[in-house]
Amino acid sequence: MGSAVYVGPTGCGQIAKLANQAIVGISIGAVAEALLLAESSGANPEAVREAMLKGFAGGPILQNHGQRIVKNNFKPGGKSSTQLKDMNNIIATANKYNVNLPISKKVQELYEKTVKSGKGDLDHSALYLFIKELNKIS
Repeated sequence: MGSAVYVGPTGCGQIAKLANQAIVGISIGAVAEALLLAESSGANPEAVREAMLKGFAGGPILQNHGQRIVKNNFKPGGKSSTQLKDMNNIIATANKYNVNLPISKKVQELYEKTVKSGKGDLDHSALYLFIKELNKIS
């Protein structure tokens, strides 16, 4: 996650890692849906991504995973199965602390279906492929 930062007593580093992975998983889902919407409407998804990179939505997830999506390159950096493991840990930890994380729960369910559909060994941006299948787009 970068340079060392004190985030709290023992165990809080793991919470920070899970918080990071919640943002990663949710953000990949947002990028996947945004680019699928662009593609489905006839807009050029690569051009839409370039435009968004210059705005408030721009950032590493759109830059890196958006690039994977528009280039149809799902060679794993981080696997979908690993993202599912992280999402499972996020939900389990939230349950431990009696915190309801509805967006993380939905993303966990989507990654579970992505992995079950045979995309577990693909990059976690392959969530886009699963969402495309949900829409019956080939």
